[in-house]
Amino acid sequence: QVQLVESGGGLVQAGGSLRLSCAASGRTFNSNSMAWFRQGLGKARELVATIGHRYSTYYKDSVKGRFTISRDNAQNTVYLQMDSLKLEDTATYYCAATARFGMRYGPRDYDYWGQGTQVTVSS
Repeated sequence: QVQLVESGGGLVQAGGSLRLSCAASGRTFNSNSMAWFRQGLGKARELVATIGHRYSTYYKDSVKGRFTISRDNAQNTVYLQMDSLKLEDTATYYCAATARFGMRYGPRDYDYWGQGTQVTVSS
């Protein structure tokens, strides 16, 4: 059974930093993309960042220069370093992994999801 377990969310003041982690178990994703999505209250789930198996990355425009996605294939783990956090970054953040090959950008392309971790940015 595949499981993705996120950690690292919490409450932070605007301008602060958080680091999210997502540990996968049940299979390896070394040949597949992994990603972070987020969903704000009353909003659709959106891609924040994704990283391919060869470490290529893609970021949502509004987080470029502030967020960094990385992966440790030996640990089957993906990270999201979030710096200079803004109020609008408040959301539930979800880790996702795909069984498909290539870079993937839509939620429907991802087969496995974590339970979500709340990130709240206060003023």
